[in-house]
Amino acid sequence: MPLSLTLPRLNAYMTTAVIRAVYVREGERVTPGAKLLDLSVDLSASAPHDCPAISYYRIASRDRGWVRSVAVAPGDERAVGDELLALAGDSSERPARTTIAGILYQPDWP
Repeated sequence: MPLSLTLPRLNAYMTTAVIRAVYVREGERVTPGAKLLDLSVDLSASAPHDCPAISYYRIASRDRGWVRSVAVAPGDERAVGDELLALAGDSSERPARTTIAGILYQPDWP
C-alpha cells in the first residue's frame, strides 16, 4: 500500500511552499534518514515578522520502502495538503513518516 507524503503546514500562516530540490526518483529505494525534498516557505506577504520572511526546510524519510511516484519538480509551488510523493512500504495505508529540519539556503537552487 502507498505511504503518502503531503505538504505539511510548517507555520500557522503558511499556505504554500516552493519545491527547491527533489532527491529521489520513481523506483528508488528509500531508507530512514534519506533526503526526499527541500522546500522554501515565503511568509513575507502573510504575516508580520522580525526574522527572515523566507525559510528553507528539508524533508527526510523515517520509513523504508520504494518511491512509487513523485508529483513535484524543482520550482513547483504546492499548497498545504497537496501530495508530494508516494512510497511503497508496509501493508498499511498511512501518511509517510518524515523528519523536517530547517536548513540554510543553497545557492545552487533555481
